[in-house]
Formats: sequence, C-alpha cells, structure tokens
Amino acid sequence: MFEARHIETGDKAEFYRELAQQLEALLHGETDPIANAANTAALLFQMMPDLNWAGFYMMREGELLLGPFQGRPACVRIAVGAGVCGTAVARRSAILVEDVHAFPGHIACDAASRSELVVPLIGSEGVIGVIDLDSPSVARFDEADQAGIERVAAIYLAACAQAPALARAS
Repeated sequence: MFEARHIETGDKAEFYRELAQQLEALLHGETDPIANAANTAALLFQMMPDLNWAGFYMMREGELLLGPFQGRPACVRIAVGAGVCGTAVARRSAILVEDVHAFPGHIACDAASRSELVVPLIGSEGVIGVIDLDSPSVARFDEADQAGIERVAAIYLAACAQAPALARAS
C-alpha cells in the first residue's frame, strides 16, 4: 500500500524530484486514466503547500470537462480558449498566472483563488486535458513549480499510455 511521505526541503527542485518519485510509485502498474488522475490530484493537494484546488479537466467533445480533483466544487465545462485552462489548451503550453484577477477572461470557479498554474496533458492524439492548480495567494507559483508540474504531467501520461480510455478521451 502506498503512503505519501512528507517532503522536508525548502528547495523546490528537490521537492519536485521527491514528489515525482512518490507519484511514480503511486501510479506504478495502474493504467486507468481516471484512477491515476484521482490519485495524482490527491497527492498534489496533500503534498503542495498553499493550494485551494488541485485537479484535472479532460477534453471531451471539444471542450474541457471537470475530472478528478481536490478542493471546492468547480466549474464543470470550460470552452477551449476560455479562462486559464482553456487558454492553455488553445496554446498547447503551460500558463502561470500570478494574479488571476489580472488575467483577461479568468473564470472564477472559487472566489478565493488568486493565482493559478495550468499544464496541458499532450498525448499522441493532441491535448487530452490539463492539470490545474489554484492558490489563495498571489504569485504562489513560479517557473520551478511549472517545471515540476510539467514532470508530474509526463509521469501521469506515461502511466496511462496503454489505457484504451485515454485514446478515446482526445
């Protein structure tokens, strides 16, 4: 049985190395995209300080649909190009927002959110979804967080690569 270990370091690069090792152990041998997204969101929410939401939106019929997450109830559907998540899909790149109130078209699912980091999940068939992190603090995320969550996305995608449901999601 997997049990998350508290990561004791002030160094973000080391934090994300240890988080990646724990995520690989947690997802080892499981290919189901929903189960892996649920466990990934739970691990991120448990291990990362100063988050109020951590989760997934998955592409379904041309829009983002709410997937597994930790935090308050969230927006269910987001159009490609709308908000931070939809913009990340349209650009096919991560978006780091220091203050969501300054982001044109930000979708406020939780009024407490002040900063956001969104990393697209890009599979062989294109963007299949995003990992979305919100914080109640302005400028919570930086480039080290982006690089760390991009690694998390790669681990998630690798674990799910053999799942037939992932191919249908795109």
